[in-house]
Amino acid sequence: MPPCEKKKNVYFCRHEAAYMTDTCFIDEPRIWDSIAANAVPDPARIDEILAKALEGNGLESADVAALLAPMPQEQEQKLFAAAFTLKEKIYGNRIVLFAPLYITNECGNRCAYCAFSADNANLKRRSLTSDEIAQEVRILQDMGHKRVLAVYGEHPKWDAGAIADSIAAIYSVKQRPGAEIRRANVNCAPLDVDGFRRLKEAGIGTYQCFQETYHRETYAKVHPGGRKKDYQWRVEAMHRAQEAGVDDVGLGVLFGLFDHRFEVLALLAHAESLEKKYGVGPHTISVPRIEPAQNSDLSLNPPNVISDPVFKRIVAVMRLAMPYTGIILTTREKPELRRELLRMGISQMSANSRTYPGAYADELINKPEAQQFWVGDERSLPEIVRDLQDSGFTPSFCTACYRLGRTGENFMGLAKTAFIHSFCEPNALTTYAEYLADYATPELREAGRHFIDAQTAAIREDGRRDAVQKRLAAIDAGKRDVYV
Repeated sequence: MPPCEKKKNVYFCRHEAAYMTDTCFIDEPRIWDSIAANAVPDPARIDEILAKALEGNGLESADVAALLAPMPQEQEQKLFAAAFTLKEKIYGNRIVLFAPLYITNECGNRCAYCAFSADNANLKRRSLTSDEIAQEVRILQDMGHKRVLAVYGEHPKWDAGAIADSIAAIYSVKQRPGAEIRRANVNCAPLDVDGFRRLKEAGIGTYQCFQETYHRETYAKVHPGGRKKDYQWRVEAMHRAQEAGVDDVGLGVLFGLFDHRFEVLALLAHAESLEKKYGVGPHTISVPRIEPAQNSDLSLNPPNVISDPVFKRIVAVMRLAMPYTGIILTTREKPELRRELLRMGISQMSANSRTYPGAYADELINKPEAQQFWVGDERSLPEIVRDLQDSGFTPSFCTACYRLGRTGENFMGLAKTAFIHSFCEPNALTTYAEYLADYATPELREAGRHFIDAQTAAIREDGRRDAVQKRLAAIDAGKRDVYV
């Protein structure tokens, strides 16, 4: 099939015509026009945009472009404060925790920034068997994790059926009541509609796929070979997933490949396209930055270095632009920066991550000969949990929404009205209580229960406070998987 062609500043999509309109939703000239028109915004306009953002209805492209432009430090602090206020209003002080579970590093793509590239002859390739998957799951369960992100390279043998079988292996491990993995999200190569239906039937949670870069020319340069070379097939993956009934999808770009302003506006356009077509935008957005990877010169010298100050701005702006969407921070970042970003809109983060197949059994966090990229935060799950608590956040292991049908458009309706807070707060407290009871040291357990009791006492609504207290008592009595 011939590539999309550009006519009058619009890309005409020949691919997947049944699911797309007659124009591609990533309109590069329009994005650049928005960036240029808002390159030097008036300070009064910035204040107006921040006030508008706090209403919780999202922002338009021009508003986002203005917030990404240089601004005085005083206004930047207002930006950060607005992002944190909005996140707290919608999701409360909870931070959802998860762990990636790498199933395979076999891959047929030639991505210039990734150690899994087919060009990397030095990488030790491995795909986990069902027994090895079960072993990794048991270790994660023993840590206290309740949700995982299953990660796959793009290889012919890892088709929808094989991925579905691996998901079944994850869910099959039940060592004792309450210790099971309750939510398996998936990060894998784009599939056709039938393939996504197979994953839906397997019971996956969110389907996650990053475009890496929305800039077509850059995309072609960093993806010279493999199926991933097809920009359009990848950018339309979420539309096919929605068509198949996978209504929780996760977007993301790899910051450092191209101009961050373009990437943020393009990501916003992608989200708007999904919402327009299916009534629901992305469930999550991930914000990874390029990290060193074996045999990748590009990863050591990113084309567009994203400094920490710029990265903070990106996170805060994305929270204001798409307030209802979960923003995920990975362990690529150092603990100090992760701690700062929690106050700029982050709502989910990975913990104790390892980025190669069989890593949890190996007990090595960074293993250059096998891993996808270098991990910046090497803290254990208990260390991260304690740090969150000491910083005033509730560590959450909740998976309730997915099992009660609060997904897709249903979830977004609750999030956009901030009513989701009524579920997030109680479930964060009860799942944290479970973690403390089953996995924490006596010292952390005692400190954690003091924290939970204080958080519970601060709940204003009598009925909701009483309901949380009853569930906490049930957990103390031995009941598990208690949620609303």
